Amino acid sequence: MSGIEDPSDDLSVTSPKRWATGVPGVAHALEYSLEQTSVRRTALTLLNINQVKGFDCPGCAWPEPAPGKRHFNEYCENGAKHITDEATSRRVTADFFRHYSIAELDTKSDYWLNQQGRLTEPMVKRPGAEYYEPIGWDEALDLLAEELRRLDSPDEALFYTSGRLNNEAAFLLQLFARAYGTNNLPDCSNMCHESSGSAMRETLGIGKGSVSLDDIHHADLIFVVGQNPGTNHPRMLSALEETKRNGGRIVAVNPLPEAGLIRFKHPQKARGVIGRGTQIADDFLQIRPGGDLALFQALNRLLLEAEDLAPGVVLDHRFIDTSTTGFADFAEHARKISWDDILAATGLTREEIERVHDRVLESKSVIVCWAMGLTQHKHGVPTIREVVDFLMLRGNIGKPGAGVCPVRGHSNVQGDRTMGIWEQMPQEFLDALGREFGFTPPTRHGLDSVNGIRAMRDGHAKVFLGVAGNFVRATPDSRVTEEAMRRCRLTAHISTKLNRSHTVCGDTALILPTLGRSDRDIQAAGEQFITVEDSMSEVHASRGRLAPASPHLLSEVAIIGRLARRTLGGTPPVPWEDFEADYDTIRDRIARVVPGFEDFNARVAKPGGFRLPNPVNQGIFPTPSGKAVFTCNEFTMPHIPEGQLLLQTLRSHDQWNTIPYAMNDRYRGIHNARRVVLVNPVDLAALGLADRDRVDLVTTWHDGIERRAEDFRVVAYPTTLGSAASYYPETNVLVPLDSVADISNTPTSKGVLVRLEPTGSAE
Repeated sequence: MSGIEDPSDDLSVTSPKRWATGVPGVAHALEYSLEQTSVRRTALTLLNINQVKGFDCPGCAWPEPAPGKRHFNEYCENGAKHITDEATSRRVTADFFRHYSIAELDTKSDYWLNQQGRLTEPMVKRPGAEYYEPIGWDEALDLLAEELRRLDSPDEALFYTSGRLNNEAAFLLQLFARAYGTNNLPDCSNMCHESSGSAMRETLGIGKGSVSLDDIHHADLIFVVGQNPGTNHPRMLSALEETKRNGGRIVAVNPLPEAGLIRFKHPQKARGVIGRGTQIADDFLQIRPGGDLALFQALNRLLLEAEDLAPGVVLDHRFIDTSTTGFADFAEHARKISWDDILAATGLTREEIERVHDRVLESKSVIVCWAMGLTQHKHGVPTIREVVDFLMLRGNIGKPGAGVCPVRGHSNVQGDRTMGIWEQMPQEFLDALGREFGFTPPTRHGLDSVNGIRAMRDGHAKVFLGVAGNFVRATPDSRVTEEAMRRCRLTAHISTKLNRSHTVCGDTALILPTLGRSDRDIQAAGEQFITVEDSMSEVHASRGRLAPASPHLLSEVAIIGRLARRTLGGTPPVPWEDFEADYDTIRDRIARVVPGFEDFNARVAKPGGFRLPNPVNQGIFPTPSGKAVFTCNEFTMPHIPEGQLLLQTLRSHDQWNTIPYAMNDRYRGIHNARRVVLVNPVDLAALGLADRDRVDLVTTWHDGIERRAEDFRVVAYPTTLGSAASYYPETNVLVPLDSVADISNTPTSKGVLVRLEPTGSAE
């Protein structure tokens, strides 16, 4: 039936790259695109991505330059692959589902499932059935609505989203869920940047970053901490190159040497094609996983001691005195951390840390960027609070070229949260929503992703609706998650392509195919556009340009609106039909509910859209005290028992979130395999292992349950001592459901203790 083969594991290893992108990046992107579709469709796709009158890349959330400053090829290698993956000419039809049973599909790899192509019509698995079969849209939505109405409580339903969802559909989904009667709105933020939001809301009163792209370009010093721009958001490298060319300096903090943080070859400039490119990191701190809290505690102690030697010169006392609270307690606490603890936690030398401290003293504006290398630790929230302390000491909050920059990894994940996709939306939002639509939204906090899995596992949640994403593979404790999903009465997924979540079914299961970001969206009022919000609070329009993959596809707005009508029966009186016909009507309502979106339609019609206001940049801190808050964060570090390693899960270069596009990790020198674990050669020798040995990765957590990821090969790699790295989703099975960050409840995917159990020698 399918001409796509499931690739076999045929590991080969080359030396890790010392630079990122360049001509090879362009070549790999074009090669992938031409494998998936025609030359014409490739050109139409790539010339419209991230353009003012085109569509937003459904990949990462890095912002575009202002209109007039964009290149006609305003995309990166991975963005080109991601949009090509959506624009593929391959199709999954009813014949496909007649050929493959669900059990057979469940044996296929994530790569194989994705490579089958775009979904084309609604499908249903009925109770006891082994195959999906076609179903009409009306019957499918009636079935889902009936199941929702049958629940004993609205809180027995979960409404999950990933960052691929647009603002308009996200607003309707949260409106539907709350009109239905629940705040159970888990999303992918729960598993990535929830620690960022928790820390920043407490300290600054905001849940998102404060910097703009212009700030990045003109900062004196940028910390890039716990992230790999070369793979996860490559267009960030263009911005960092601009920083360097404007005289700024960059400090990279990472357990792995990442090619993009070493040198960047801009493929659209001569120096990136025939030259050596640009050195990105002036300092590379190869830190131990989980040591970032200690690093910033050390820098804060050094700043306080420097102020002692030169009173009134080092710290920004005006900012501290007028705009913050808690400084005295923080300063007393920060002075007590010992250098022995700092060096043990970080694995760095005192000289390395002091050299970076000197760079801080030389800099008038500092930005700290971070990603999951900080957030997915048990102490992720205290670490980010300490980062905020660090920035506040010298007034690097709310001024040009300075601030906090959590780098979001998915296109509209920040916009979804702004639109109300959160199980803990503040009362002010709920009150505004209720006034606008004439009902009383529920106030009890709902379930996040981890608690949603627990609820399904324990029989308390019985219907799961996933809008975009691949919940089963994005979440921790894979076997527990799959068993939990299979306990549901009904699971439904609004999707563009086949993925593992479609093979892990409730008693009844629905696949509801939707338009992609690149598809034209024609409704009763004419051609529609949607909007997204990037990592830096820029809101702009996105217009699909391609013919839809099938005439049977509905937009996410249409699916949610039609489901809401069937489920709610007109109470409250929301004009769902009008919303589906004309998305301007949705934006008019958003403008009256969501702060910062006043006159939404007129402002987003301007080229490039608009930037949402950030109170911090106006000197306003929406905390209970009205001031930014210094915090005292207890020193902590992961403790690694003898014979074990601290594992971090990560993406390969040829991967977007849970989906690999190929079996390679080109920058790290891994080819034709994914079941590999990267380990320092010194640790391999101490464990009695050799390069390419076969091992199982095994962890036993406090619950006493042994979790095992089988048949991996070790690859000698310059990781920090005591640590290891391997790809997700293959290693998500090792992350216990109850191993979560304090406060944020984010899975600790960067801090899993494992032992390597030999199963055979290298071949």
